[in-house]
Amino acid sequence: MEGFRFPENFALGAASAATQVDGDCKESNWYDWYQKGHIKDGSDPDIATMHRKYLREDTELMAEMGIRHYRFGIEWARIEPREGEFQECEFLKIREEIELLQSHGIAVLLTIHHFSNPIWFEQRGAFLSADCVPIFLRFTKKVVENLGDLVSEYITINEPNVYAVSGYFGGDFPPGENSMSKTLKVIKTLGECHRRAYEVIHKQRETMGYTDTKVGFAHHMRAFAPYHAGNPWHRLCCRISEKMFQTDISKTYLLGTEKDPGQYADFLAINYYARTASKGFADGTFPGASVNDLGWEIYPAGIAECCAKLHALLPQLPIYITENGTADNHDTFRRHYLYDHLRALCESGLPVTRYYHWCFVDNFEWLEGFTARFGLVELNTKTMERTIKQSGEFYRQMIAYHGVSEEMAVEAEKEVYPHA
Repeated sequence: MEGFRFPENFALGAASAATQVDGDCKESNWYDWYQKGHIKDGSDPDIATMHRKYLREDTELMAEMGIRHYRFGIEWARIEPREGEFQECEFLKIREEIELLQSHGIAVLLTIHHFSNPIWFEQRGAFLSADCVPIFLRFTKKVVENLGDLVSEYITINEPNVYAVSGYFGGDFPPGENSMSKTLKVIKTLGECHRRAYEVIHKQRETMGYTDTKVGFAHHMRAFAPYHAGNPWHRLCCRISEKMFQTDISKTYLLGTEKDPGQYADFLAINYYARTASKGFADGTFPGASVNDLGWEIYPAGIAECCAKLHALLPQLPIYITENGTADNHDTFRRHYLYDHLRALCESGLPVTRYYHWCFVDNFEWLEGFTARFGLVELNTKTMERTIKQSGEFYRQMIAYHGVSEEMAVEAEKEVYPHA
């Protein structure tokens, strides 16, 4: 392993989601899911990392580490706890957070929908209900009306494929259903929500006098490969899985459909974590592959492979890695992981300008609760104390050096990935 420098316009940041960090919200479908006993370690999303209470400490810690880009989200259930009743005081709190970040030199990428819904929206069918698109657009417009003078960059929807598959096919996320037809309908509807929200955000900020608006959706992409390259069934499963999970979404969300062709992104946003070895239509891992603490394959080349596929659709747009990180509960291989993935990006020759690490502080990882640790900063869930990890120090050094020095590379190389 050798040292390397980042491209001149390349910046490192951190990412989070409201439900996973904020706490203090009992009106969401994920608090309801927790109450039904679905969280592995019983962690309460109403507590999460108590980010709202520790906002200043978290912001100062980010600034201290040199982080200048932060992706965070809106908790819809807190803003609109009952249908049509918007809490203006909650917008004021979000404004305070944005202004605090900006005062520390940290720019905001704001996510409008990141997996969680108000319970009233969930109970009426969420993105299967007949009027879900106008309801979502009403919320989107309200967000921009209240925050558009402070924020110019937006993610409309986070990982629509994961939201749909986990909630309506795998049954792991709320509402816990197992229906292919519902899964496909949700994916299609979320595409409509994204494209219309793209237009709403641009139009609203234009009426406010701003012309610097940038909008995208965070696309969860995986590297797919047949379990046995010589097996025709494995190759077929690989092609079908990739097409249904991400390729069709890439095209229709970014370029529209026959009814509404166009360009519906100002940057390409990719969340990348792992590779799937296909021998059926479920996730698989190659024998002996490097894996993280959740058993996901560590495949650094895949991050560049996914970027190249999205880049081919809209080559004029910059690429943001809006999530990348790994479950490394004892922080024993995260430096190696960061080195490998960032080097793959830098050597790709693709126009990647942002990298948002998932995540900053160990957070509530949906079904996993706090049993999966992705943070650069350790969270003591009993005391809420934050402590920068060894990998967090490495991240700080990468930002300061604008790359990885030879000495840093030597330290990263000492770390060994677990294997399947």
